[in-house]
Amino acid sequence: MLMLLAMLGATPDAHAFVDPKCEGETQKFDDEGQTNFMLNYFALTTSYSALHAPVPHKPGTGSVGLELSLIPPLNCSQRLVLNSTKTEDTNKAPVLPRPRFTFAFPKIGEVVPYGGFAVLPPVTLFGIRTLMFSGEFGIGYKSNGSMSYGARLHGNMLKTIGEIATPFVEGDEAVDDLYIGSALGLDLMLGYEDFEKITPYLAVGLTDASTYFFIGDDAYVGNNTQPFFGPTASLGAEYKTGSWAASGELYTAPGLTYTPPGLVEDNEYAGWQTIEGGLLYTVRAKIAYVFK
Repeated sequence: MLMLLAMLGATPDAHAFVDPKCEGETQKFDDEGQTNFMLNYFALTTSYSALHAPVPHKPGTGSVGLELSLIPPLNCSQRLVLNSTKTEDTNKAPVLPRPRFTFAFPKIGEVVPYGGFAVLPPVTLFGIRTLMFSGEFGIGYKSNGSMSYGARLHGNMLKTIGEIATPFVEGDEAVDDLYIGSALGLDLMLGYEDFEKITPYLAVGLTDASTYFFIGDDAYVGNNTQPFFGPTASLGAEYKTGSWAASGELYTAPGLTYTPPGLVEDNEYAGWQTIEGGLLYTVRAKIAYVFK
């Protein structure tokens, strides 16, 4: 699921493997930029977006369900490294499965507070072992009309162990690597509840991603010199009937990022900038059982 860039210190005249599909292609950024892109990318593919309306449940009720999030594969230009002489095997998992639990607390005035969490146990999937914790806390308010409003804090932390950076020389023994990623953010939400069972919603906010990547082959730490901090958004709809609820959304971290001055040498990446071609556009869905 999380196959990332590495081996920046590898010997340039060694024989590296290039996927035949990528022959003749060139990498999108320089090696430092490719590292930053992929480290940020997989922190954001696992971020904990809403997948529910601004008021997720009636007060005193909750749900337990399963989320499936698409992990779009990276193309050749995004996974070529070392001056386009090597490809990384990034496209392991097509989806992220994540059990989710949400509960709405009793009203405080006209506001409904709620919380939720998800845990992915450290099972081996797609050849790697990932442990993940996710959580949210929010408030929602439904007006006397058709509109609902909300705000939510959300966070996600994951640890992945496995052959994340493939061996530089084809055929060499694979050594486990360690990837740690987090995504923390704040969303403002807007919903339209004039339909009988369907609530379209929009969530817009800011998300901060942080990463750590230890490469087992040569005890090298892949440094993220431009960790993501920028806008994210979800456009979706939630459907409820009886004891069941289903939701789906389009999720994006469009690639507008901010790097504080002084984080990198000579402030090369300081300030707001747009990543060419964007960063992440994906689809997420959830089905859940609603209980009282």
